[in-house]
Amino acid sequence: MKDKIHIPSESEDAEITSVANNDPDSPTLSEADFTRMKRVRGAQVKPTKKQVTLRLNTAIIDKLKEDGAGWQTRLNDILESALKV
Repeated sequence: MKDKIHIPSESEDAEITSVANNDPDSPTLSEADFTRMKRVRGAQVKPTKKQVTLRLNTAIIDKLKEDGAGWQTRLNDILESALKV
């Protein structure tokens, strides 16, 4: 049986919001705070890929992007398959 999603009532939502706003470990962030934030990704333990600059026909990129995010990974998979590596 799948878990059901509980949508809080207005009073429950107000209580949740009040508790969150008063939590000293979770301060409200300003626009300036968000501006200063930067997503950081650590170095790969064992690099498996190498960053390169590559010029491709627009039609190729458009076709890969049709399926949404992950187009660079799909291109990598296509090249691996074609080159049998």
